[in-house]
Amino acid sequence: MKAVIQRVGRTSLSVEGKLISEIPFGLAVYLGIKAGDGEDVCAQMAGKIARLRIFEDANGKMNLSVRDVGGEVLLISQFTLYGDCSHGNRPSFILAERPERADFLYEKTAEELSVLGISVKKGVFGADMKIEQYNDGPVTIIYEI
Repeated sequence: MKAVIQRVGRTSLSVEGKLISEIPFGLAVYLGIKAGDGEDVCAQMAGKIARLRIFEDANGKMNLSVRDVGGEVLLISQFTLYGDCSHGNRPSFILAERPERADFLYEKTAEELSVLGISVKKGVFGADMKIEQYNDGPVTIIYEI
């Protein structure tokens, strides 16, 4: 499992022109599921996202988590994180999990974040999503289990 975690201000996600999810501030998390990932990685990933200290404290140090600042998470499925373009110019997605299993693990990760007290908004698995994102910093972390 791989996540691109970005600290954001107001961020929204739409499908076919309809607003699906919106957060005022927090983290936009693009989540890719690798073939063979198990349910155990969902809790690990959720824990890392919830505890990642990338928000500034009163001294301007990145020392606070999304939970500490009362932010929300917009969790977005993105199989293209496992695109391999090392051979040629057209990416291969053979490393990405099959859609049915990936959707299950995506939902499980969202559930695990909620259990940790994080307000989670989601995209629509497999849809052509349009995301308006206000990057804060910018701060971008890539984490893979």
